[in-house]
Amino acid sequence: MKLQELYTEAKILLRSIPATVVTLFAVSVVCMNLLANKTLIQLDWIALDGGILISWLSFMCMDIITKHFGPKASSIISLHAVSINLLTCLIFFVTSIIPSTADDYTAFDSIFGGTWFVLLGSTVAFLASAVINNALNHTIGKCFRSDPDGKLAYAMRTYISTFIGQFLDNFIFSIIVFVFFAPIFWDGFCWTVLQCSTCALTGALAELLMEIIFSPIGYRITQKWRAENIGRDYFEYIERTKQK
Repeated sequence: MKLQELYTEAKILLRSIPATVVTLFAVSVVCMNLLANKTLIQLDWIALDGGILISWLSFMCMDIITKHFGPKASSIISLHAVSINLLTCLIFFVTSIIPSTADDYTAFDSIFGGTWFVLLGSTVAFLASAVINNALNHTIGKCFRSDPDGKLAYAMRTYISTFIGQFLDNFIFSIIVFVFFAPIFWDGFCWTVLQCSTCALTGALAELLMEIIFSPIGYRITQKWRAENIGRDYFEYIERTKQK
């Protein structure tokens, strides 16, 4: 697809998806990046950071968008959210390096200044897991031909795709940060691949639990969008594009 066509599609898509969902999606991605600075649980077999408290919202938004608009649309919005997060991190970083004599802002600068390879790891991991989550969600949904819009179909496509997507997100992030970069920049501190796998698995299970709790909200939203014919302009544009 030409870049101009992709740009036009993205513009129509952003106008078509209710602003609340897009906003919550972008905010959740930004908050995940900040909350990940605090470790909530760290044992030999599990490590959970504050991001788990809101990561379910990102995946729920992707599941809602994938169900109604398709996996490509969800991936476009995921890229949009990541772009907002990168811009936010840049603003935070610039703010953190500006000197101030008003008070001691060491803690503030440490949290909001961030670490470049942590941001790199989280960005790559999220984008990769988002694309896989969206594609898997859509593929599973196609298996329920008799009742594709039912509760069982929505539950299976969201639970399975979220678990695999969250596992890959955690695993890719851990490998990039704790296997490749941490030994270099954090005085030899590192994780083994087994530790990355175990923590990714336990983290995915915890995040799946959050998804199970809140997925009924996502299901009701998709039903409402379907009843109100949300996104008509986008679907008409996609249909015109196919006919060219």
